[in-house]
Amino acid sequence: MAEMPLTAYKILTADQMDTLEKERVFLGAPIDLQDGYIHLSTSEQVRETLEKHFAGQTGLWLAAVDLSALADTVRWDPSRGGQLFPHIYGPLPLDAVTAYSEVHYEPDGSLRLPVAG
Repeated sequence: MAEMPLTAYKILTADQMDTLEKERVFLGAPIDLQDGYIHLSTSEQVRETLEKHFAGQTGLWLAAVDLSALADTVRWDPSRGGQLFPHIYGPLPLDAVTAYSEVHYEPDGSLRLPVAG
């Protein structure tokens, strides 16, 4: 199996981002709670995830998650067309978030990923 990335991204609403900042932990969006894990996407998958599951929504945030900080709570599960997606089987602590920013597209249409200062 190919080497898996060490960073993945969680798409959050403004209220969910506020919860993560204030409570220093995020237990999951309604779909995460329903499925039993927190959905993440790699840098290659996140734009498609935004377009498929968050179309038309505004005020969204991207949180860059250090997967190595979450150790055994991260699993790679097959999803769309057999692609492997990272999932957190447990809470997302703020300490595992390396950067976050509002969803922003560049003038060329590419998605700007959050970077640590």
